Amino acid sequence: MIHPREWMEVRSEGLYCKAGGFFIDPARPVDAAIVTHGHSDHARSGHAKVAATPDTLAIMACRYGEGFACQRVDLPYRQPMHWGEARVTLYPAGHILGAAQVLIEHGGARLVVSGDYKRTADPTARPFELVPCDVFVTEATFGLPVFCHPDPQREVEKLLNSLAIFSQSCHAVGCYALGKTQRLIAELRRAGYDRPIYLHGALMKLTELYEARGVALGPYEPVTPGNRKSLAGEIVLCPPSALADRWSRSLPDVIPAAASGWMQIRARAKQQRVELPLIISDHCDWPELIDTIQEAGAEEIWVTHGREEALVHYCRKLGLRARALSLLGYEDEEAE
Repeated sequence: MIHPREWMEVRSEGLYCKAGGFFIDPARPVDAAIVTHGHSDHARSGHAKVAATPDTLAIMACRYGEGFACQRVDLPYRQPMHWGEARVTLYPAGHILGAAQVLIEHGGARLVVSGDYKRTADPTARPFELVPCDVFVTEATFGLPVFCHPDPQREVEKLLNSLAIFSQSCHAVGCYALGKTQRLIAELRRAGYDRPIYLHGALMKLTELYEARGVALGPYEPVTPGNRKSLAGEIVLCPPSALADRWSRSLPDVIPAAASGWMQIRARAKQQRVELPLIISDHCDWPELIDTIQEAGAEEIWVTHGREEALVHYCRKLGLRARALSLLGYEDEEAE
């Protein structure tokens, strides 16, 4: 077996496969890129060639325009593609619509790059699939033992209970445009909420894309100058930044809420002036990270995107080889 240490390396642009001549989620434009999902800290425009799932390519076109890459390669889940001397297969990551793990096979070895992933059920994303491998490259956004995410339906019930008690208040929920907005709408529908949900204009385009890609979300409408004053007792979704500006203050008797895994940290909620924190994450919590690492069967773990040191330390205690990749250019702004 040729160990992946021989044919994978970290460059200034990001994680590079020498056997295939491509980067995975590069931070700058490159000749060839495999993109795990559509969040902007993973999916950039300007690459000469991009391979990704059809949903991720559609998201990138929606965000960056049809000319986001010179060449686009549709790579559906579980359909291997030979790229140079490597074989590449994408598997569902459970993170958002189109999110994928990247299995790279070369020299008798299997390496999996998780991208961002979660194990919790999500009505808007394909469920995570475990992929056995020799080396597992895992994210660590919530890579500390303090993070243990509750059932998202419990958090949705908190929102609906507040809406019932404060029935004349508009509940403005800060949530990111890609993934979190659509998931929160779907979770509200799963909880039986069938009223129209109102969206800040910045959330409309990607929500419409989700529906066009087959994700049913029920009735939603944009917030407009004409209906803004009549939204007492309604749920309004908006970018997190809108909670602190004049846009949200113009809503009737607004209760500011936010849906994020970071809402488990009370200081964050207080800092953002959130009165109703909803702990709904699109990433694994600590127990899910540990379970996945153990179930993947890899003898070596590479850690990136987040709390690298704690997870590396824990993996070594399990008797696994582990190292932090310390990639630059990746943030937790969109995908929490």
